[in-house]
Amino acid sequence: MAKEGFWDDSEAATEVMKERSLLEQGIEGLAALNQQAEDAEVLLELSQEEQDKSAAKEVQAGLDELEKGVARLEAQRLLGGPDDHRDAILAINAGAGGTDAQDWADMLLRLYTRYAERQGFEVRLLDLQEGEEAGIKSATLELNGHQAYGQLKGEAGIHRLVRISPFDASHRRHTAFASVSVSPQVDEDIEIEINDNDLRIDTYRASGAGGQHVNKTSSAVRITHLPTGVVVQCQNEKSQHRNRDLAMKVLKARLYELELEKLQAEKQEAYENQRDIAWGSQIRSYVLAPYRLVKDHRTGVDVGNVDAVLDGDLEEFVQGYLLWRSQPAS
Repeated sequence: MAKEGFWDDSEAATEVMKERSLLEQGIEGLAALNQQAEDAEVLLELSQEEQDKSAAKEVQAGLDELEKGVARLEAQRLLGGPDDHRDAILAINAGAGGTDAQDWADMLLRLYTRYAERQGFEVRLLDLQEGEEAGIKSATLELNGHQAYGQLKGEAGIHRLVRISPFDASHRRHTAFASVSVSPQVDEDIEIEINDNDLRIDTYRASGAGGQHVNKTSSAVRITHLPTGVVVQCQNEKSQHRNRDLAMKVLKARLYELELEKLQAEKQEAYENQRDIAWGSQIRSYVLAPYRLVKDHRTGVDVGNVDAVLDGDLEEFVQGYLLWRSQPAS
């Protein structure tokens, strides 16, 4: 940084500053864990000398927190993929299960919004299609923050909910499905060529709560990429021009993700699993009845505190996925 001419290229200088900040955060995190370990060791010796059971419990609580901190650092170490540092586009679509599936999609929207807020990401709702009776048919989020894509890429796939349906007068247990797709946002350093002749652009009036201006003008935009069949839409901005720009941003992210899937064979299974949003293809199950458990079928990670997970506490699943992907293929 003290080198002459360092600030001549502001973009390059900014990237270096970001990298420095991340390294400093890593060092500070490691130093904090070391301090926690030393404090626990001192407290352990004290509890043994004085036979203090309350101090022993405090030591155990400290060790539990220390274990979580180490797992968090280990997960961050694994976020070294070429796109892991990027912002993300996350889309949710209701699948099999009728009204329950649309309500489940709405619950997932809240889950990921809360998780993103916990991580300090900037969250922007790009598109929302409401359900007929309850919930949503689909939603698209823009998540801006360091390693947003790396942290959330493992969420792509089919999510299953089992519960007593609030929409069933007989109070029977129902199963509902929703799909989640996650794409890295494309920056200026990645060129995605899109031929205008390959696009079909439709405009329509936005639905749902958006203010009188939104509903009275054809400001919503839907773009279809004819060669791939990818369809994206945006309706949450008042300006048709702004909605078109945001839809193009989502399209570029989707097309880039498709290209990554072609180049990386290990992602192919996750890509195929999103074709049928129904039985047999789920990556995770959220069971609220007859027992309460959230289980990831790929990694084996399960959590009994379902309410915390639905409130955005996904760290165990994010860390579990990164560790699972880091294991050598058998």
